[in-house]
Amino acid sequence: MKRFIATACLALLVSIVTAQTVSTKKANQFVDLALTAGTSQGSAALSYVHNWKIGKKQKWEIGIGGRLTSYFGTKRDFITAGPARLTRSQGIPFLIFFADQKPENWDTLNVQRPFTTALNTSINIGYSFNKKWSAGFNIDVIGVTLGRTTNGILTSNGTTRNDPKVKPTAFNILLTGDHDRGSLNSEFFVGYKLSDKWSLRGVYQFYFSEYKTTTLNQVASDGTVINRFRNKVNAFGIGISRHF
Repeated sequence: MKRFIATACLALLVSIVTAQTVSTKKANQFVDLALTAGTSQGSAALSYVHNWKIGKKQKWEIGIGGRLTSYFGTKRDFITAGPARLTRSQGIPFLIFFADQKPENWDTLNVQRPFTTALNTSINIGYSFNKKWSAGFNIDVIGVTLGRTTNGILTSNGTTRNDPKVKPTAFNILLTGDHDRGSLNSEFFVGYKLSDKWSLRGVYQFYFSEYKTTTLNQVASDGTVINRFRNKVNAFGIGISRHF
């Protein structure tokens, strides 16, 4: 795990240092703060992004960044996080989004006071309609998560038991859908530029928050032992960006 953490942090550092060496005439560099809220939960995300402008008119942008996302909530239900062969009708990467879910294989972990902070490298894509309006998408790829150890209540096969020390999954990686591990943030957004330096974004967020049990496990019908449980957050929010 230490090797995973070191690799993720090194990748993030290299991406930021490399981005600083590229001419800003063909790049869009900014720092962004986004706040989102849902039912009994919310998040705050601080990002650094370096996008390269591409195409003849340079309306398209693609780039990399680093994002620090803090997620918090009260008494949230986390469902079985995988493996995908148990939670979906088929597990082919990317096509898994269209696969039927298998709720009969889900157990539920109610986390009393979830709080996590994830540091991830992100991929970012954007398009400028004109000088004021833009839209885009971003998604976390790899990183690490720290967070509060708290009380959890596992409901499995009709039996409810208490685990006093559930904790966040430490390593995050994007593998698509129910293959993913850890806490990962993604956004669809529409942006409006207030000036050369400042812009606002309207954000739709899809966020995975993941906790692990420590003293209890789910045992699937085929004997698979599962200790990872996921809360899939759909939330709206606003972001403000400072461009360089």
